[in-house]
Amino acid sequence: MKKRIAAVMLVAVIGAAIWIFWPESAQVRGLDRAGANYEVRILRDTWGVPHIFGVTDADVAYGLAYAHAEDDFLTIQQSLLAARGQLASVYGQDAAPNDYMVHLLRIWDVVEANYATELSPQVREICEAYAAGLNHYAALHRGETLAGLFPVTGQDVVAGSVHKSPLFFGLDRQLGELFQSERAQPVSTFRADTGSNTFSISPRRSANGETFLAVNSHQPWEGPVAWYEAHLHSEEGWDAVGGLFPGMPVVTHGHNRYLGWAFTVNQPDLVDVYVLDMNPDNPNQYRFDGQWLELERRPAPIRVKLFGRLKWTVTEEVLWSVYGPVLRQPHGTYALRYAGYGTVGIYEQLYRMNRARNLEEWRAAMKIPGLPMFNVGYADDQGNILYLYNGMLPLRAEGYDWSIYVPGDTSETLWTEYLPFDDLPYVLNPESGFVQNCNSSPFQTTLGPGNPRAEEYSPTFGIESRLNNRAWRALELFGSDESITEEEFTAYKFDMTYSTQGDMVRYLDLIRTAPVPSDSDVQAALDLVRDWDLHAGSDSRAMGLVIWTLQLLEFPKPEEIDPAELAEAFVETVNTFKEHHGRVDPAWSEINRLRRGVLDLGLGGGPDLLHAVTGEMLDNGRLQGRQGDSYVLLVTWDRDGQVHSRSIHQYGSATLDDASPHYADQAPLYANRQLKPVWLDEADIRAHLEREYRPGEEVEP
Repeated sequence: MKKRIAAVMLVAVIGAAIWIFWPESAQVRGLDRAGANYEVRILRDTWGVPHIFGVTDADVAYGLAYAHAEDDFLTIQQSLLAARGQLASVYGQDAAPNDYMVHLLRIWDVVEANYATELSPQVREICEAYAAGLNHYAALHRGETLAGLFPVTGQDVVAGSVHKSPLFFGLDRQLGELFQSERAQPVSTFRADTGSNTFSISPRRSANGETFLAVNSHQPWEGPVAWYEAHLHSEEGWDAVGGLFPGMPVVTHGHNRYLGWAFTVNQPDLVDVYVLDMNPDNPNQYRFDGQWLELERRPAPIRVKLFGRLKWTVTEEVLWSVYGPVLRQPHGTYALRYAGYGTVGIYEQLYRMNRARNLEEWRAAMKIPGLPMFNVGYADDQGNILYLYNGMLPLRAEGYDWSIYVPGDTSETLWTEYLPFDDLPYVLNPESGFVQNCNSSPFQTTLGPGNPRAEEYSPTFGIESRLNNRAWRALELFGSDESITEEEFTAYKFDMTYSTQGDMVRYLDLIRTAPVPSDSDVQAALDLVRDWDLHAGSDSRAMGLVIWTLQLLEFPKPEEIDPAELAEAFVETVNTFKEHHGRVDPAWSEINRLRRGVLDLGLGGGPDLLHAVTGEMLDNGRLQGRQGDSYVLLVTWDRDGQVHSRSIHQYGSATLDDASPHYADQAPLYANRQLKPVWLDEADIRAHLEREYRPGEEVEP
């Protein structure tokens, strides 16, 4: 009997061990393998870019999901898992803060309450078709799936947008500040060396009656907000090309045959932190308009992976007030309120922009409550150009300093409305014939008349007023050329010179006067900096000295630099270059590198340049590019309204497949600031076709 019990126990232990360590992807169940309800073909061109041809818009969304999964399935899954608040169940305790945030912000309350009412049937249909495409891919590639995710739904797809949106305007940074050991007032962490550009040129300023648009966001080169290029075409009229993030069922920014648009990050004040006055006799009550109100309390179960398939559920408390989510900390209890909370309309808005055929339809799409922020550049086949400072700008009470924490005990600070869309800062068809924005002030969008007036906007909106180097340089280049050709427009986009109006001149003055030692190597390097012409081409021998020094200091504002620390950083830079390059003045391209697979390419460009490249410092005296110019799309409408465009991606279409020829095939073009053609017509696509297939045909017998 004892032997039998022992045997049974041994079997049980072995069974448990097999369960713990057996790959969880084998547990996928109930996924659609056939996709019979969708009529779609994927045409991959010679660059691997997917052109999705479907009968209906839903067919296209289905095909887009499948094609993108072929190239970046892991990142798509991670994005959806993060939006579910289940990231820690796969990646352990380091991912638990994300899952806590999902519970804290009640993301799924918002999705479930608004999915069926705020989104049109068409948009729900494309979200559900996109989910079906992912499910189909997962069913055919079970070994690639993350545990517990599939099947996914249209609500999962929408939750991804609700999850990501507030991160673009820094809600995660604000939460991080509240978790510090002591109360710290909100601070801006936006850096001048990162950002995005958009420019539009009307026929009034072009050489041959063309209209130009630059779509030039500066995103990370890898991860959940790295660009992916796709072309979407349905027989119902959806025909758009551009960039999108993993998990998105629509083009984020790009163009169709009639018009195009581009985003850059703007920085209005969209997050408020309230200090709650707590009841000393009841820690779950807070004072509001003279009365004690109860905090809403919920348990937040967070499932955390320990090892193998062994998981542990930790239950945290999440709190809610009339302002929104609440955090209880040793140094106080705080509520947060942020713009756009409670809406799920981002994909509705983007889908309508994708399908708009004229300025009126595009503006109607922009009025949909969806994107809570972003500058927007626009151009179309009629020669219209436009800049919009888009945002859901809270109408706040005057008399409070909204840039710091505000009282959380009065309805005076509880805003409920936004500035109407028609009152947002914008510039339409200015006399100058151009608009630009480079994460800069909307009040200096162009030259001459037509700029918005700063005095018409309350300081409570927090609208930025400064210009960075990219904005100064754009104004100089476009403002000094009254007859811009397509070649010049391209050259201006890839400009690599710092403006004499920007911060770089102030940085150089500080370096030139820093108390550095009289060491011959240091003085030789200093002479190079003194003689630098502000150009950041591949052969520059001063650019590396300046950028490495500033990056050691994490690019502080010029007025915040300590001369002694600057001198120390400059000396460290000289010593680093001597050690790893054998000289104090290596060419900029020897330092500034694009590394991808077996490729290791030298780059021009740099931080806060129109040709923007920001790199991670390596321990061999080099910078590995991580952010900046990523997906670049330049669009031209000729005088007859016919469109053509060119694009480049820093790597290629195969995001994660290092065995694919498209893993890094665009990188050499990128390093030389060259563009490839974008093909829209099926005949042109077929003339440059690599392969054509229906989802699943490549693996099914």
